[in-house]
This record gives sequence, C-alpha cells and structure tokens, in this order.
Amino acid sequence: MNIHEYQGKALLKEFGVPVSNGRAIMSAGEAEAAARELGGPLWVVKSQIHAGGRGKGKFKEAAAGEKGGVRLARSIEEVKTFAGQMLGNTLVTAQTGPAGKQVNRLYIEDGSDIDSEFYLSALVDRETGRVSFVVSTEGGMDIEAVAHDTPEKIMTFSVDPATGVMPHHGRTVAGALGLTGDLAKQAADIIAKLYTAFLATDMAMLEINPLIVTTDGKLRCLDAKVSFDSNALYRHKDVVALRDTTEEDAKEIEASKYDLAYIALDGTIGCMVNGAGLAMATLDIIKLYGEEPANFLDVGGGANEEKVTAAFKIITADPNVKGILVNIFGGIMKCDVIANGVIAAVKAVGLKVPLVVRLEGTNVQEGKDIISSSGLNVIPADDLDDAAQKIVAAVKKAA
Repeated sequence: MNIHEYQGKALLKEFGVPVSNGRAIMSAGEAEAAARELGGPLWVVKSQIHAGGRGKGKFKEAAAGEKGGVRLARSIEEVKTFAGQMLGNTLVTAQTGPAGKQVNRLYIEDGSDIDSEFYLSALVDRETGRVSFVVSTEGGMDIEAVAHDTPEKIMTFSVDPATGVMPHHGRTVAGALGLTGDLAKQAADIIAKLYTAFLATDMAMLEINPLIVTTDGKLRCLDAKVSFDSNALYRHKDVVALRDTTEEDAKEIEASKYDLAYIALDGTIGCMVNGAGLAMATLDIIKLYGEEPANFLDVGGGANEEKVTAAFKIITADPNVKGILVNIFGGIMKCDVIANGVIAAVKAVGLKVPLVVRLEGTNVQEGKDIISSSGLNVIPADDLDDAAQKIVAAVKKAA
C-alpha cells in the first residue's frame, strides 16, 4: 500500500526524522490560509499523486499552466494561483503513463535553501532477508538512470536484524556522501531513525529523494515516498486509515475485497490463474504469441465458487479485455470448482469476448464435463501452449 508524500513525512516526523513544515490542502480555497500559516517568504506547492517524477511532469489541461507538478512560489498570490491551476487537473509523469492522474490534494511546504542534494532509500532485500539502504550523491535525479549510467555513484549496505543500525552504518553513509563533522553525526542519526520507522510500521520501501543539506548545515528529508507490506497491514490500523482509494485501480480495490491477487495491466487478454508462478508463465506465453495480458490475477489455491465468480466479473469489467484465458492447475484448487465459478459468472455478466479454458489436475474430467455441458461458447484447451495460441488467435480474429 502506498501513501502520499505529506502522509509519509508526518509519519517520519513521529520518529524524529527532520522534515520541512507543510500543510496538506484539498481545495484551492485552503491555499491562502495554509501559506499564511507557514509564513514564507518561499513556498513549494506539490501535487500529491502516487507517482514519481512530479516536478518534470506536465498537466493535460492548458488551464494548469506550463510548469510541472511541483512549483516554487514567492508570494501568497502565487501559491493561490498554482493551487487553482493544479487541483482537479490531470498530471502526466513518466510513472503515470499517458493517462496521467488527477490531482486531488496538494502539499504546501516551506521552501528550503539547498546546499546539496543526495539520494537515500531503504527496502527489503529478498536475497538476504534484511533491510538494505541505497545511498547516492546524485540526489533529485532518477535513480534508475543513475544506476544505468553511473553505477559507481550508488552504494548499498544491509543491516543485520540481530544488531540493528550500528555506528559503522552511519559512518558508511557519511563516507559515501562526503559528509564530515556534525553532518556525519546527523546522517548517522537519520539512518537509525529511518530504520526504526521502517521496522515499526512494516514498510516495504522508503525513498528520500532528495535528502538535502541546507545552507545552514542541516540534513533534511525533502521528499518521502513510502509503501507498506500489505500482508502486515492488519497490525497497523493507523496506516490503513491513510489509504487513498482514488489513487488505486477500481478493479484492484474490488479484488482486495475477495482476497484476490490482482494487478491491472495494459493488454487485451484477461487472465484468471491459480498460483503466482503459473500466472507469470501465462503472461509470458501470451506475449510470446504476440498479444499483451490485461491483468495478473491469482485466485489462490483455496478459492471457492464465489471467489472465482468475483474474479471473472473483475476481468470482464475491463473495457480493454478482448479475450479471456482461464488457466487452472488443480492441486488444492479443484477444477470442478473453477468450472462452476466460470459458468456462474458467465451467466451473471454475459460473455461478449472469446473465452479459452485450460484445466488440469484434481477433478479435471469433472471440470471439463461441466464446461462442455454448459451450452456456453467456451474454447477448451489441452495445455498452456495450446491455450495461449487459441486465445491469441481468437482475439486477433475478432479484432
């Protein structure tokens, strides 16, 4: 689960991490009061969407002005103008895709006198099972570009959970960023506090880009991109309360109600599969035969008819779906359960696109019999390769 920058900064502030003062607003009418409360004379007006690259982004609407989604204001009038231009308009960045995202919230923040900018992030290293930090002198830039063009400017290290952050971790960060004296001490302090916040709230990723040094010699987190481990949210009702569903795909929200692993993609073939590995293989083979998957959907090993019906309805709700592939290997999951769920869903929502069903495993013959006797226009498949070729051919024929 992702949260907005202003929410991430408020959370980090609770752990003593230095951040700038700011106020979140939901309407342009709140801009003047927020700016006066902060005092100025310099303000930063930031679009709050779940995507990076906001500063370099562009609004679709001419009324939003030529500047990006992060703007420097030197008067209260400018704050008001920018707020009126940005709120309610669609911001397109490298991470939103061409559709962009509507800006429904702004964060008005005190301006900072910046001496230097760095990059700092923490994430779970799946190979070591530890929290790893990524540090770079190239702050304010696309870290993927830095990794590609100048990888020597990126330093990483992991923290042993048995010891937590130790003094040498602080020295490592200070050395990588060229910080000495009091700034080195501040770096060590920030690393320790970020690590504490990361563990305490079950974060999956924390990115500070940039971490700045102000002209008066203070380290400060000028941005905060935070995501949490969804499997741990049951422990954090306060974090769940920060969820902004307007930033999420409606189909993904619906899928979460049924405990379905669903991710919307940009293709034309909807997929319903049991098991994450098999689902990934299904996406790959669809691409192999020349089409793009419209989603990742894992119904899980213990899905019942209700879950399967819900999954099918979610797939068919996507207007981009031109064909559906059901690929089930019955282990814990029984093929007849899937078959009954598919039949129930088709009867409930109708079938307007080609449907290919591949069943294998537990109760496979029962499942095939249910499909074949249903009277529905379903294309059976013998194996995954056969299924992929048939759904791709059907979609291309219908186009």
